[in-house]
Amino acid sequence: MAYGISTYAYFWRISSRAPEPMSLPAMLRDTADLGGRVFQICDYAPIESYDRARLADLRATAADLGLTLELGTRGIRPEHLGRYLGLADALGVTLVRSMLHTADHRPDGTEAVALLKEAVPRYAEAGVTLGLETYEQVATDDLVNVVRAVDDPHLGVVLDPGNSVARLERPADVVAAAAPYTVNIHVKDFAFTRRDGWVGFTYAGCPLGEGLLDYDGMIAATRPGERGINQIVEHWLPWQDEGYDATARLEHQWTQHSINTLLRSK
Repeated sequence: MAYGISTYAYFWRISSRAPEPMSLPAMLRDTADLGGRVFQICDYAPIESYDRARLADLRATAADLGLTLELGTRGIRPEHLGRYLGLADALGVTLVRSMLHTADHRPDGTEAVALLKEAVPRYAEAGVTLGLETYEQVATDDLVNVVRAVDDPHLGVVLDPGNSVARLERPADVVAAAAPYTVNIHVKDFAFTRRDGWVGFTYAGCPLGEGLLDYDGMIAATRPGERGINQIVEHWLPWQDEGYDATARLEHQWTQHSINTLLRSK
């Protein structure tokens, strides 16, 4: 088990709002400087255009920094998962995170099981685990049922209990259902705050330990140290009214706080 950081912890610093978006090597160096040992390249479309030489350079950079790489994408069509398996091979990755749905493909449980039974054996043969993330578009029980039906140790769940709140699922219930199948954990805290005039709520991220995430309960249920499950820092940091510099500075502070908190929890 190791602690790491996702590209989602650099959401604003790699966005079009950044004057000079951070490169992947810069994010790797920052992760190592902060004490992380894993970097998850998650929903980062440019990686799909990297040629073998550029992938080899990225893998070498990670190795020099003492980092393990993980990948993240969306969708379960076998051809797409096959493309990411090729990237995983080039980068030395053994964990790929995905989601059942994409913008143009929303398989039901039966179709999802059939597609994954086609794709997962190739992952198993390569020694790569595929993790499907908990999120609001798919009920956690349905996601777990898909994993159970495929019944392969190289398919599991990427646990992120904050995502499913938008489906009116209690984080504790998400953790309880997914814990036996969890292969990766996204660590991000979250909270509700009243909007102006007390008209409704905003649901957004907050510094780790200040919100509704029952981190200790999640760890007790999943036992990442015993089971070798990596914990990956992410954020839901809203854009700051003061602009990019303030947002980027706070993003870095949240990441540093999260990693320091996790390291102290050892």
